[in-house]
Amino acid sequence: MIYAVLSLAVLGALFGIVLGVANKKFAVEVDSRVEAVTKVLPGANCGNCGFPGCSGYAEAIVAGTVSLDACTPGREEVYHKIAAIMGVAVGAAKERKVVQLLCKGGRENAAFLYKYEGVQDCHVAAAMFKGPKVCSYGCLGLGSCVQACPFGGIQMGADQLPVIDYELCSGCGVCVNSCPQHVLKLVEVSHLVHVRCSNKEKGKQAKEACAVACIKCKLCEKNCPEGAISVVADAEGSIAVIDYTKCTNCGICVEKCPTRVIEKMLPLTTSFVQNKDFTAGQPPTGCQHCGLCQ
Repeated sequence: MIYAVLSLAVLGALFGIVLGVANKKFAVEVDSRVEAVTKVLPGANCGNCGFPGCSGYAEAIVAGTVSLDACTPGREEVYHKIAAIMGVAVGAAKERKVVQLLCKGGRENAAFLYKYEGVQDCHVAAAMFKGPKVCSYGCLGLGSCVQACPFGGIQMGADQLPVIDYELCSGCGVCVNSCPQHVLKLVEVSHLVHVRCSNKEKGKQAKEACAVACIKCKLCEKNCPEGAISVVADAEGSIAVIDYTKCTNCGICVEKCPTRVIEKMLPLTTSFVQNKDFTAGQPPTGCQHCGLCQ
């Protein structure tokens, strides 16, 4: 018994020495900046930067093969932290993007083919006659985007349409890739006018499918002073599309749209009213004095 124990002890010591030598001889030097950059990244591993995960993006940053502002979930704050770690001057970061919903066909506006009672997943519903709605282009309302969002930035509203929390939305694009209907789109925060419809059928058919569908009347196209919106046709049909590089957010197309499917949203801010119990005549804490509440 003693000889067996001693033999095992000797073998263990030999293997330990061999492993220790191998560890030193074949060790790969890791730049400490990779770990530092990885720590400041949000850890969502969304892949929007073009890499499979945050660690891969950190390695690319240190290697100098990618820009420092490719992490959309991290926003400008993370960009500044990465720049400090890399010891480079901070330039202008990319404009933040958020998700916009290109559909208004909720429970009250859309017509239905049948009552869906299956698995609550948009991909499953889409496989059954392209979903329960008459409009085969619209949101299916089963919340696959809600489940996909790594930041909890989407919830389903009472009308069975996604409601985006623009403060929580990081612009990672995970929900965009998860939508089988392609009714979610990443758009820069400075763009406030959006066509909330994706139905490419002719006007009469689109209106029968949804009360607020784009009917291709081209009033928006005819009245836009910048030529920023037009009814674009392809093999499937046509739909009003905004050229955001030309749009000035004037809102004329919103006023002219007969179905009110074109919307102009309020400017996205990062400061909100924090204190509702304020003295009469005094602005509430957090108010930016933009005057929009009037």
